[in-house]
Amino acid sequence: MGKTHHYQTTIRWQSGEGTRNYQAYQRDFSIAVTGKPDLPGSSDPSFRGDPERYNPEELLLSAIASCHMLWYLHFCAVNDVVVTGYKDQASATMEENAEGSGKFTEVILYPEVRVTNPNMVDKAMQLHQQANKYCFIANSLNFTVTHRPKIMLNNE
Repeated sequence: MGKTHHYQTTIRWQSGEGTRNYQAYQRDFSIAVTGKPDLPGSSDPSFRGDPERYNPEELLLSAIASCHMLWYLHFCAVNDVVVTGYKDQASATMEENAEGSGKFTEVILYPEVRVTNPNMVDKAMQLHQQANKYCFIANSLNFTVTHRPKIMLNNE
């Protein structure tokens, strides 16, 4: 086994009225990591959350997409593929069970990548598979992450 990395976050929630009933308690919380700005969180609006705050489902999808992007950029850099732009409008599907539990069943990444040279397009496309193989987050999931990349030249 290789190196071990440890991470720590603090989740803070507080409600004056407490959890006296399902409708009464507030879903807002904050995520704190030492030395970084707090991240405002809430449950999904479908579960009485604040739509202006990040929900855990969005954060999971963001973690998957950003992990893929960072590995992808790494592999492009070490394979002489010059990327000048990257955008991913990732999507996820979560299925809720009748009793209220649920799980993610699908994540699709739609990376749009800009490269500087037409000779880089094929390699740029191939490197998405390598990035998926190395992504720490994708390797920790019990569902498949699908990629539908699009590679464009800077002048497109």
